[in-house]
Amino acid sequence: MTEANKRTLTGRVVSDKMDKTVTVLVERRVKHPLLGKIIMRSKKYHAHDANDEYREGDIVLIEECRPLAKTKAWQVIKLVEKSRGV
Repeated sequence: MTEANKRTLTGRVVSDKMDKTVTVLVERRVKHPLLGKIIMRSKKYHAHDANDEYREGDIVLIEECRPLAKTKAWQVIKLVEKSRGV
């Protein structure tokens, strides 16, 4: 049986306070239907981080998976860019 193509998104970790979970903010650019202006739309996803290795500010790639909790159905696949901590 072949693996179905899973959706992937890129976003910034905005919270790593939960155990084995990070909150990822994904921003996308859409054209306003009436005005035609490009506007930003954003959404937060809870993603599974098994080893608690990702920190706030990191840019990560997340992939859709089976539901792991009530609000968590994504998992972090890889780190795209490490945050520049102060």
